[in-house]
Amino acid sequence: MATNPERASLGRRTVLTAGVAGVFSALLGASGCATGGTAKKAGPTLSAGAAAEIKGKISVWSWDVAAKALKRLAPAFEQRHPGTSVEIVDIGYDNAYDKITVGLKSGKGLPDVLTIEGSRLPGYIGVFPGGLYDLTSLAGPHKAEFAPSAWKYSSDAQGKVFALPWDSGPCALYYRADMFEKAGVDPNSIATWDDYVSAGERIKAKTGKKLLIMDPQEDSMFPMLLQQQGQRYFRDGKVALSSEQAVRAGTLLKTLADKDLIAFEKGWDGLVAGTKAGKAATTPYAVWWAGTLTDEMPELKGKFGVVPLPAFDAGGVQTSNDGGSTLAVSGHSTNARAAWAFIEFALADTANQVSMLKNEGLFPAYLPALKDPFVTAPQPYFGDRPVFKTFAELADKVPSVEDSKDDPKARDIMWRSVSGILLHDDDPKKALDSAAKQVAAGTGRAIAG
Repeated sequence: MATNPERASLGRRTVLTAGVAGVFSALLGASGCATGGTAKKAGPTLSAGAAAEIKGKISVWSWDVAAKALKRLAPAFEQRHPGTSVEIVDIGYDNAYDKITVGLKSGKGLPDVLTIEGSRLPGYIGVFPGGLYDLTSLAGPHKAEFAPSAWKYSSDAQGKVFALPWDSGPCALYYRADMFEKAGVDPNSIATWDDYVSAGERIKAKTGKKLLIMDPQEDSMFPMLLQQQGQRYFRDGKVALSSEQAVRAGTLLKTLADKDLIAFEKGWDGLVAGTKAGKAATTPYAVWWAGTLTDEMPELKGKFGVVPLPAFDAGGVQTSNDGGSTLAVSGHSTNARAAWAFIEFALADTANQVSMLKNEGLFPAYLPALKDPFVTAPQPYFGDRPVFKTFAELADKVPSVEDSKDDPKARDIMWRSVSGILLHDDDPKKALDSAAKQVAAGTGRAIAG
């Protein structure tokens, strides 16, 4: 598999969220859009109809290997549509959302096409009505071709579509085959999280290795466990951080901590270094982690395998999602028709999507691409195990969840609560009840019953 620094950098992105959330929350307040607030004004719309000529220049903002992929595809689009010119601008991830947010607020300086991660898109749709083109008429026919969970975050509550999904992050369980073999544990026997904990105790006893690595302050494990159970921070507009599902996730994390099965490492660099050093036997993570392994740990070739996530209950959901992005047409574009044509060319095309998986490691949210022979082929790095096939089979099983412009605020509070559970022996139910009350107070939302 090709190297994949963009997907790898998502771990670092999680750490950056708090800073970006502060900027976003400040602008949200300035926009006058309180929760459930004022009625949205109608934004620009692209409608299906007589085919318009595609010509002229468009600009695209992206970053890292995503920008690299689009630069590689742009000449073919220009050849297909003579008279067009595509400028791909790598704006870098660290400042991306500051630039996008300020541009949407001021209505100035934006390109024709924006790269926006799926988890952030609902916030922009909610806070900046008119900031993105309504693409429902043109994108709608593609709905069945994309993973349902990715389509959900590309749309608003009324079903209007504001972006086309690009890559996705279905989750599974990466495991060290050598450690499992030494401990006498069959990875395929891990059907539930209870099985996972039991396997961890056996692995630790036989090898001295922990079961997984976590950042004690800003980890993505808890949100992954929430989505596996069909929710995130909100449900039906209400705060769901104290739900039965949330408490169950928090209790699992406390059990892992109490049994000393977690190796605590700070941030993305800690996760990579700890994995490279063999500190843990598993990594419950998204498909893009494969790119980090092949890129940064070539010496561990043949030592990793992948199985579906453990379920909370036997026969239950065995995947979740972490990461994924979209392409949207800026509401300030002066060449929106060509901008949409480029998005459709790049993302609703099997050959282009497979090429981005091969060359840049971007795992498609476009389901037809997952049937390509490359996806189902054995992967040499993983001991000739067909790991992408595992993720492809899970992609359309990822539960759809409710995203909100209040997610950044809820995420900050969630992190503090989970840290208390992991490090200070806080009771999961009490900690999450307190978190739910804080989110409710900060957003004006009710707490889900």
